[in-house]
Amino acid sequence: MFGNLSHLIPTGYTPQVPRDVPPPTPVNFPLCRPQERAEGGDGTPPARPSEHLTSVLQGIIRPTEVTIAHLEALGSHVIFDSTPQELIPDVSFIPDFSGWEALSADEAHAANESTRRKINTGALSPGCQTYLERRRELSVPNEAAYRAIRRVPAPKGQAQPRLGNSFEFYRYLELFSTYWDDTSAPPAEAEANEAKDDAPGALAGAGGVDAATSEGQPAEKEAQAQEIRYTRTGAGHQMPPDYRQNIISAFVKLVAYDFGCNATAPRTEPRLYITSNTNPPRSSYFSSGCTFIFRTPTTREAARSGVIEGPVAAISARHTITFPPPRPSSPDAPPTATDRDSVIDLARELIAALVTAQHRAREGREERRIGEGAWWATKPRWGGGPGGPIGREVDLASGADETVGDKDAPPPDTTPTAAAAAAPAPAPAPAPRPFSRPSSLLLGGSKGPKRLKKSGNLPMYDNYRMVRPPAAAWDRKTRYSAIGRAKGVDYDDIFVVSSLFHHVSILRVRVPDRLLSVLDGADDVLDGRKSWGRLEVRRSKWYDLFLVDERLEAMRLVWSMMAYLMRDEETKEADEEDVKMLDA
Repeated sequence: MFGNLSHLIPTGYTPQVPRDVPPPTPVNFPLCRPQERAEGGDGTPPARPSEHLTSVLQGIIRPTEVTIAHLEALGSHVIFDSTPQELIPDVSFIPDFSGWEALSADEAHAANESTRRKINTGALSPGCQTYLERRRELSVPNEAAYRAIRRVPAPKGQAQPRLGNSFEFYRYLELFSTYWDDTSAPPAEAEANEAKDDAPGALAGAGGVDAATSEGQPAEKEAQAQEIRYTRTGAGHQMPPDYRQNIISAFVKLVAYDFGCNATAPRTEPRLYITSNTNPPRSSYFSSGCTFIFRTPTTREAARSGVIEGPVAAISARHTITFPPPRPSSPDAPPTATDRDSVIDLARELIAALVTAQHRAREGREERRIGEGAWWATKPRWGGGPGGPIGREVDLASGADETVGDKDAPPPDTTPTAAAAAAPAPAPAPAPRPFSRPSSLLLGGSKGPKRLKKSGNLPMYDNYRMVRPPAAAWDRKTRYSAIGRAKGVDYDDIFVVSSLFHHVSILRVRVPDRLLSVLDGADDVLDGRKSWGRLEVRRSKWYDLFLVDERLEAMRLVWSMMAYLMRDEETKEADEEDVKMLDA
């Protein structure tokens, strides 16, 4: 009688774990930490380098050949888990974030102008009101953000979150959840056990269900049914590499846009150029897959034409996931001989920093192309004599693809034979109909039959003989400038936004000017030591983008980095003069 009403009875909600899900990819961070000592263990200075730095680096042919000795030749000195006060050279540019978070909406609106500083574009930096907006956008729970991305209605009694400027970030974070376990959500096993304990059969076996409890169960089950749990269906190593690059760019743009900057890929391939000190010098380069943070021009015409300024900082997103776990006996021990991935990963970060330093050092200089004026770029290759082409060159020049017969054979007789002369002439073709289509349209259009296009690939011999000028390595629409560099120092602080797995870290690499000169062929030894000293690298902790607290902490660090790099030196010098006058 009441069988047709069975669909109205609420059913129990039991989380279902997807089947055939590959095991999760372990998250182990690289532990390569080379240390540069100023003196030996007995107080003696370090040994004189046996080879020039460029000779050591140019001996690398494949990435797998990079060892810890190459990093030590650079004088790398890595410091882990640095605080924001240690990463930012001038702590006065780190805002009082705790004080800003304590402000109400009205107080933040009133104090917004007083928290803004003048930056080197002539505009004002974002204030506390903008920071609170970014903080509110990044504080949205992941599940609620995924529902907004997928346009799934919010549960009853809850409003749909407004993602605002962070929509692109959450869009890529939702794609990440397909391959990585969301660390902000409880594990699937715990949810399944909790649901099993709350099942009606388990409660009945414990002594029955109370009437009050049974009355409240439908509402609770309905609320549970409205909850949508997003679980991954793939493994981390299956994720496309573009996802990581896109999410880091979207995360940096949340702060960089308000400072007049943008995170974009360069138009030319980033290359670290190395020139040996031999005679003649030998030039080579290392390619890098990094992108940059550029400053947007203040004029509308330059911005529309695609002109960019900088680079301000570098972004390095790498996709290596095969780092070994730390050893229980000594977690901070240097990598072993088998842990090449950690060494290669640090080398890629250093290359990104050195490439950025070389680009920033181009300010006020003109491009000197590799091989400009050399014989191989100005003089013709072997061949091309007055005798003309010979052998196979004749066929290549004529475009024939089949082999010609004996070159010593006499030419064939082209005079008509008697039989051919006595043959009757062919009948004339009939006149075309007055309204018939021309034969050219039937054979492929009004322009006649299709012609075979000549291949654009030149033969190897012609390609070798062609004399080309050296290719340009500088982007014509980039105004190279060392934005944010401290005045009166012989080094450049390069910031690198590094990313692995679903984490992000900030590096500050202090690149001496002397090191750039050594890479360009200058002498690398001074008083028996490295002439540039050491290459200091400070790294922050790794921040998990799935966790709200950690991505907020990473956002505050990026904010402090941009505030320091985009500072206005003239305003700072004027403030220092005012302080001196007050102290006097």
